[in-house]
Amino acid sequence: MKLRITPRAANLEYAIRDIVVAAKQYQKRENKEPLYLNIGDPNKYDWETPRFMKDALCEATKDRNNGYAPSEGEDEVKRAAADKEKRVNGIDVNPDRIIVTSGVSEAIQFLMGSLVEPGSEFLVPGPAYPPYISYVSFFGGEPITYRTDEENDWIPDTDDIRSKINGKTRGILVINPNNPTGAVYDKKTLTEIANIAGEYELPLISDEIYDQLTYDTPQTPMVKAAGDVPVVGFNGISKVYLAPGWRVGYAYFHDEDNELELLRDAMVRQARVRICTNAPTQFAAAAALRSDGSHIPEMMSRLRERRDLIYKRLNEIDSISTRLPQAAFYIMPRIELKDRWNSDKEFVLDVLNSTGVVFVPGSGFCKTYGAAHFRSVFLPPPEMIENAMDRLEDFMTKHKK
Repeated sequence: MKLRITPRAANLEYAIRDIVVAAKQYQKRENKEPLYLNIGDPNKYDWETPRFMKDALCEATKDRNNGYAPSEGEDEVKRAAADKEKRVNGIDVNPDRIIVTSGVSEAIQFLMGSLVEPGSEFLVPGPAYPPYISYVSFFGGEPITYRTDEENDWIPDTDDIRSKINGKTRGILVINPNNPTGAVYDKKTLTEIANIAGEYELPLISDEIYDQLTYDTPQTPMVKAAGDVPVVGFNGISKVYLAPGWRVGYAYFHDEDNELELLRDAMVRQARVRICTNAPTQFAAAAALRSDGSHIPEMMSRLRERRDLIYKRLNEIDSISTRLPQAAFYIMPRIELKDRWNSDKEFVLDVLNSTGVVFVPGSGFCKTYGAAHFRSVFLPPPEMIENAMDRLEDFMTKHKK
């Protein structure tokens, strides 16, 4: 058979899961279970989806909600999402201008499928959640990463954003709170970015999936900082509500004069082609979004303990340094490669093959601003984090230079 695979598919990368291929090879070769610190899935560790959500999912299947749902999403979950945005973030969102998606990842696909064409460019933070970069490339565009300042807790460099806008630019993305750095952006910076988007009449996208997972500084929704600049917001239940496998996210369109209507329509058209998001989980997601979030304080207390532990341990290891994450459950340490490793990817693979600990290469989040870094989650129990850090410390001691 003669197969001619398109370069857009053959060259797709997703660093967070690509590293699992090497981990499986390690497991087969060494007959040892790797220590996975690569993926932001709380349920892989000692976290549980709240019981009321699981009960709501069971009830949804019993109530005959097992057929196709509307392509834009069930009205119940759209209303619940709008109510949650008002209650939690203090912003007004019209339920009729919400699209329910299979996680934020599908919203990213719909967005880039609507805005990106061969030769166009899209501004994304460097480093950024990899699917943004991957989908821009998949649709023939070029992802342009703007600098976030590590020494200033990974806050965006707005001068760099402005300098990278040209006639090919199709939009500006903000991820706040940020994956992979755990940064929380201040309102002044958000307003500056919004003003740039407004000045150049560019769509402004704000991924806020970690909105309630902040430690000390509350997240400022982009809508609150943007004034009359239109905003497309992404959110969902995967992280805050501990249900990543349910694949329920949403996109909302916030504007004053329906300036984003053409974009909403283009994304809905793609939603129709894929039929719908899982129907029973939509009804259970509505129960989550309507809830009082009573599970969150304990969740954040446990995460804070684990964050503080991994932050302390990493900064005690030779040739490794890191900033303290202000949100989510990721940390992005810098590694002094010197002449020991040619790249952060080579470093991560060496750590994996020598210790069994699985991290993600920083260049998988941005080849420029993620280089010479790696990302770890701190979702595992403290004893697993200690084990992983002991192994990493021993590894670095052996490679001390």
